Amino acid sequence: MLNTHSEPNSLINASSPYLLQHAYNPVHWYEWGTEALEKAKTENKLILVSIGYSACHWCHVMERECFENHEVAEVMNQHFICIKVDREERPDIDQIYMYAIQLMTGSGGWPLNCICLPDQRPIYGGTYFRKDDWINILENVAALWRNEPEKAIQYAERLTSGINDSEKIVAVDIQEAYTEAHLTEIIEPWKRHFDITYGGYNRAPKFPLPNNWMFLLRYGFLKDDESAFTAVCHTLEEMSRGGIYDQIGGGFARYSVDDKWHVPHFEKMLYDNAQLVSLYAEAYQCTKFDSFKRTVTETIDWVFREMTSADGLFYAALDADSEGVEGKFYVWDKTEFDEIMGNDAKIIGEYYNITEDGNWEEEQTNILRKTILDDDLIAKHGIDAEALYDKVKAAKAKLLEVRSKRIRPGLDDKCLTAWNGMMIKALADAATVLNHDLYYEKAAEAAKFILANLKTKQGGLYRNYKNGKASIIGFLDDYAFLIDALIALYEYDFDEKWLNEAKALSDYVLENFSDTDSPMFFYTSAESESLIARKHEVMDNVIPAANSVMAQNLKKLGLFFDLENYGAKAAEMLAAVHPKIKTYGSAYSNWAIQLLNEVYSINEIALTGLETDVVKLELSNHYIPNKITLGGTESTLPLLKGKQSNETKIYICRNKVCQLPVKTVEEALGYLE
Repeated sequence: MLNTHSEPNSLINASSPYLLQHAYNPVHWYEWGTEALEKAKTENKLILVSIGYSACHWCHVMERECFENHEVAEVMNQHFICIKVDREERPDIDQIYMYAIQLMTGSGGWPLNCICLPDQRPIYGGTYFRKDDWINILENVAALWRNEPEKAIQYAERLTSGINDSEKIVAVDIQEAYTEAHLTEIIEPWKRHFDITYGGYNRAPKFPLPNNWMFLLRYGFLKDDESAFTAVCHTLEEMSRGGIYDQIGGGFARYSVDDKWHVPHFEKMLYDNAQLVSLYAEAYQCTKFDSFKRTVTETIDWVFREMTSADGLFYAALDADSEGVEGKFYVWDKTEFDEIMGNDAKIIGEYYNITEDGNWEEEQTNILRKTILDDDLIAKHGIDAEALYDKVKAAKAKLLEVRSKRIRPGLDDKCLTAWNGMMIKALADAATVLNHDLYYEKAAEAAKFILANLKTKQGGLYRNYKNGKASIIGFLDDYAFLIDALIALYEYDFDEKWLNEAKALSDYVLENFSDTDSPMFFYTSAESESLIARKHEVMDNVIPAANSVMAQNLKKLGLFFDLENYGAKAAEMLAAVHPKIKTYGSAYSNWAIQLLNEVYSINEIALTGLETDVVKLELSNHYIPNKITLGGTESTLPLLKGKQSNETKIYICRNKVCQLPVKTVEEALGYLE
């Protein structure tokens, strides 16, 4: 019997769109908080923590099969205090119970369901469960707690100890000097996993993993390693031609289920797209491939059109499902497609791989993707390139107009500081590479809003913003990605207010996130709610680890402000992680970027004089991945002190040594070779 429940549970007052999706379940859900946690202790009831996010397809499936079912709800309500958690709002809770599930089962994912003692310590868990299996598990665990509580307590003690001990990073002696050999030992085993046919890695499903390819792009360029560089370009080309990329509206889905980038898991996440904008912009700066530029502009167009709030912040995600069907919003049957295309149906149908039977498992359903090279299509139809691109442009506009009238996938309209930081940086990167002021203006608008509305009285950050409210104390990734964004904004406009804000937030991190037993920062602030464990985030995943981003921030700010303690902290962090990088390069790719900067050094490029903007623009045409840029006519920054004059000068410094100033970019580039 499915849900006919008319009375809402306590999630009706939540800010999270994911929690609100469960507000009319017959399960007596609570938000994570004092009320639920105290109730569990008072009634000596087990806690059932169920974690997911709004764009998670299997979360929706389990809701339909279990949480909307009265029979299931009756068991849950009788034996447990049931708590729903949005992992994007509370990654601190998700992190702990994900460790628990991985220790118990060897794998993890979402939906994540964990049963805990009344004091929050986990005793059992897993991911997706079918209805009958779920009821059986709930009844068995409830019986264990009722009849043999000492067994449950013993298991919780062992599991919690495992959570606390996992992935501890301790300080090590700092390497005297990193060399190219340290990079080679990371790269060579990594290369064995490249898919030379379809790009990415030789496995399925395929995730974009933008930070992996950012490292490999920079490494391939600096080391002049053709195989790494070619793998990056091939991967970016194949991804942007595949179904994982929204060929009509721009933006990438979270992953493809196959090895050809063909069939996406259709949800679109802000964090993926922000990182991919930065990656494609950098790849365009390096290669000048028009397709990379087009991917950047189309993806940003999508963000502005569908993912931007009235406040200028950026929303979190678009769901995979609409009308209860995954991908329905994005796919086409040939009849409808041909009708919209009219006389161009044949050539545009070939361009996007439209077939009568459909190119997906769903009958007569087509996912738009590009399987034929433009040159082959041009030759086959006897038209020139400009005529083809005009037809494609017109086709996209028509298809987008028709699609916009369909029932849309659900929008997760919360705004997260960390993910907004990524998007602000992406826009600043794109503005720099493409000389596009609007991108910078939108980035600056979002950053100003966060600094004005998401700061705590103590000088820290809030994580979330929705309906005019910020309610969750920020985590390390919120600081790390916002600081990174503020540095990028400074490098675009040379307004030192951005750097000063970045430094103030970094000092806050050093004060409130430091661990006396490790060079790593805790993921949670000293001001955050106490949980059963306080963890570090060290491995780079689809999002780089907060610690790796923070280490790079400290390295850069140490150079901008000439702060030895910042540089020393960054060096200490890298040294502690360095032994792990060679064992699994793709899981430490952002740390590997820091290692790359140590091997090839960071170029400090200081611009002075009245034509600073002109020089900066000319400089942006050249790919220099290992650099920071600073400039202006008035500055308090150590590297610019005493260097101000009306005459344009370019200073190149590296490892505390500056070359004689030059007047042209061409001369400056000579120092970088």
